[in-house]
Amino acid sequence: MLFNNYPLVAALAAILISQILKIPIAMALRRSPSIGLLFATGGMPSSHSAGVASLVTALIVVEGWQSHLTAIAITFAVIVIFDSMGVRRQSGEHSILINELLDDFKSLRESLAKVNQDGKLDLATVEKHSRQMLGHKPIEVFFGVIAGILISLILYFIFYQ
Repeated sequence: MLFNNYPLVAALAAILISQILKIPIAMALRRSPSIGLLFATGGMPSSHSAGVASLVTALIVVEGWQSHLTAIAITFAVIVIFDSMGVRRQSGEHSILINELLDDFKSLRESLAKVNQDGKLDLATVEKHSRQMLGHKPIEVFFGVIAGILISLILYFIFYQ
């Protein structure tokens, strides 16, 4: 049964709880909280880091440090965490620059637009923006790892011991 698989339940619970925590944390940090944070990447805490840290913790508890499964999970966790801070973070920063360029282009286009017969600007109505919140800052990853470890241990002591 699915609920008997403690490492899987711990990892999924850590991801879900971390995503939910993003809303009150955004409020506490005086950022604009929204229901969209539940489905967004990036932010505090890192649900990617929480999920893999929870999985590793659960496998250490169940299988021990010497297990091949623990070794696989640790390797997987390092890759996920590195990716969330490295490549994905850089993609997010590039998105910020792209969005600034799009805004500058829109302003330029508006200033050069011709007025149509009705006296309105003749501009395309579709405006695209690149997603900016893709990766994580190191502090977000740190708290994601801490959250993942705590969630995994709490679940173990409440439901699996």
